[in-house]
This record gives sequence, structure tokens and C-alpha cells, in this order.
Amino acid sequence: MRDLLDNLKIKIYGTIILPVVLYECETWSLTLREERRLRVFENRVLRRVFGSKRDEVTGEWRKVHNEELRDLYSLPNIVRVVKSRRMRWSGHVACMGEGIGVHRVLVGKPEGTLGRLRRRWEDNIKMDLREVGGVETGWSWLRIGTDGGNL
Repeated sequence: MRDLLDNLKIKIYGTIILPVVLYECETWSLTLREERRLRVFENRVLRRVFGSKRDEVTGEWRKVHNEELRDLYSLPNIVRVVKSRRMRWSGHVACMGEGIGVHRVLVGKPEGTLGRLRRRWEDNIKMDLREVGGVETGWSWLRIGTDGGNL
């Protein structure tokens, strides 16, 4: 019975909570701190779903460890979902061509200096490509190896 409840809770998480949290995540430019906060959020939700676990040695109740959560929750973690959606959206942007406003906004480089710049969307796509082992040369619209997205 408990497994049925857990599966139902996981379905609710995947169909109601995740879409709200990940709304428009294709255009996010995540920092490492933001990625960590997303993982913490997901782990908190999963701990609520799966509850506590009785320790086999001491017999006391304890929180489920992160590794155990990954074993119990077989779907990709929230950061991987963001990265895969961002990669899919980058393919759409590449097909749109450089004349479209979306392409200029996402790949463009802001002018002026207002302090340290946040990581750009284009930089995140390059990092995602390296992470999944993608061939960067096929993404000529990203101008990899040049000074960035000056239009």
C-alpha cells in the first residue's frame, strides 16, 4: 500500500509541481548556486514523498540519504531536466536563424559594464554540450571559439 501511495505522490510531483517550478526553464541562465538550490528543493520534496527510514543497525528513524533518494527516484534530476530542455530549445533557436529577435536576445552580448556579468544563456549551452559530449562544431550559430555573441 505504501508503494502505491509513493507512486501516486511521484506522479503528482511530476505532473503538477515540476511544470510549475520549471516554467520557461529553457531560457534560464543558471549559476552553480541556483543549480544547488534546485537540487535541494527536489531532495526536500522527495524526502517528503518517501518519508523516514528505519536504520537497520540502531533501529532508529533517520532521513533518507541523497544516494538512497536517487535509487528510489529513477527519473532524471531537476537540473538534468533543465539542461535537456535548454538544449532542445537551443536547437529551435538555431533553426530560427540570426534575423529573428529571439536569437538576438538569447545569443546577444549586453553592452556597457555594470559589474561582473552573469553567465549568459549561450555560455550555459556550451557547458551543456561539453557535459553531454556533444559535437560543438555543428553549432556554428553559437560561434564557439570567438569572443561571444556580438551581433
